Amino acid sequence: MRIFIKMLAVLIIFLNTVVLVKGADNNIFGIHLAQPHFEDIEAAARLVNSNGGRWGYVTLIIQENDKGLNKWQGVFDKLRELKLIPIIRLATQPQGENWRRPDVQDVNEWVVFLNSLNWVVKDRYIILFNEPNHNNEWGGEVDEKSYTEIAYTFAKTLKEKNQDFFVMLAGFDASAPSSPPRYEDEEKFLRKIIEYRPDIFNFLDGWVSHSYPNPGFSGSPYDFGRRTVRTYDWELELLRSLGVNKELPVFITETGWQRSPFLTEEKIADYLRYTFENVWLKDWRIKAVTPFILNYQSEPFLGFSWKKYQENNFYSYYHRVQSLAKKSGGPEIINKGKIVFDLPKELIVQSLYNFKVSLKNQGQAIWDKADGYQLRIIAVDDNEELPIEVLFNDLKNIKPFEERTIEFSLKTINKQETSNFKFILEKDNEKILESDIWSFHILPLPSLKISLSFWPGVKAKSDDFELQIFDIDEKLVFKKKSIKVKNGLGNINEIQNISLGELYRVVILKPGFLPRQKYFVFKTKDNQVEFKKLLPFDTNKDGKFSLKDLLFFYRVFRLF
Repeated sequence: MRIFIKMLAVLIIFLNTVVLVKGADNNIFGIHLAQPHFEDIEAAARLVNSNGGRWGYVTLIIQENDKGLNKWQGVFDKLRELKLIPIIRLATQPQGENWRRPDVQDVNEWVVFLNSLNWVVKDRYIILFNEPNHNNEWGGEVDEKSYTEIAYTFAKTLKEKNQDFFVMLAGFDASAPSSPPRYEDEEKFLRKIIEYRPDIFNFLDGWVSHSYPNPGFSGSPYDFGRRTVRTYDWELELLRSLGVNKELPVFITETGWQRSPFLTEEKIADYLRYTFENVWLKDWRIKAVTPFILNYQSEPFLGFSWKKYQENNFYSYYHRVQSLAKKSGGPEIINKGKIVFDLPKELIVQSLYNFKVSLKNQGQAIWDKADGYQLRIIAVDDNEELPIEVLFNDLKNIKPFEERTIEFSLKTINKQETSNFKFILEKDNEKILESDIWSFHILPLPSLKISLSFWPGVKAKSDDFELQIFDIDEKLVFKKKSIKVKNGLGNINEIQNISLGELYRVVILKPGFLPRQKYFVFKTKDNQVEFKKLLPFDTNKDGKFSLKDLLFFYRVFRLF
């Protein structure tokens, strides 16, 4: 009885430890893809980013004969748009029944290609090949020393090229027997790796696990240890026993059950729900789980496919996982770019302006208001009170390497001063980018004197003139009616909405006369415009000399 009580106490402590493990703080849901087809990528997003989720994962394979930069940049851009994080497994290419064994001479070409891509997030997840404790995955013969040297060279070179590469060893088959040269037991294989290169873990950042529920990919989700959905836990304990003390976040890039007459899709759906909710989601060490495989329409993996054979539909476990609650992940994303402007340095009080700045996106993120991105203007001196009111247009879908013009309105108050400002790009109210300083003076409202005469040379006299001012973009910025002109001279006081030192088109209008215009740069004072003689040829008062005006004069001349 005492032995039973002690065993029960140990069991309770163990179970409580499992239950109380800190939950993962990101969206760990993912899926393994056979090919990066956009249709499958979209189906993956609907699966892993559903029900509150964002920034789930997809495991993708890049073969050495498929390193097209444009193709894979297009794939990454699609993943960025759908908020999916890629885990990239490197592969060689088939040679007969085996995959070609990689060579150290392959490293530089791989590194140049991988470093040329604009990755979706800061961490560039790389898996160094696949299950090397299988002979057909390693050129037909298991060779621990060969794999160790290849993995070491790849990992070291990648990390030296860019510390953002997040490098991991291949996932191993935890169920493989010790039967060289065809198979090798994972524990023996790992012992050899550490024996050959004890420093290899200095260049590794995470641990890839193929936590399949065996035997026969039909094991219980309640099982513990090796050859179960908790294989990763056995692997981490094994590494610690071998002297690896580095904390390695876990990426379960292959797992799942195979359909059979004894294991229905509904049973698999129940197993997946239980395992996600009670095992994987409760273990803080797990970064991602990408079950094998979303869409595979032939043997030998047809029984693992989540998509039905030759149908545009999925098995029930796709929908069951889709229905599970998920988190909105927040991966670190590199924001880089420029805010460029060419704006006036002299404004006037009580005026409204429409200006533009240029945003150049040179980073990884898509700048969009929906994702918390916004432009603001701030004073260089934090204690300075803003003498302006500013309203920016919303940012919308500004992708990496795009340049976009953003319009904003600026209103000055009745305060004359010199100010220094910066434009800043924020995400969720945190500054991520700032511009150079924009210094400008706010000055009093200027006035304008005009000089007018009627054709053939009579000095103008009337009180029904209208003045219009257009900016360089042909936007009407100022208008004043009922201007009084006497003896050919008129005066317009307090002209608003213009920038001093900038070019404007000034137009004078009078009913019955054709408009006259002049391009003009306003100064602080002594602004005077002399227009050409006004022609009385706008008989129908439509602001232009048209056929109707000609017909009018034709009728008049006929009377004489």
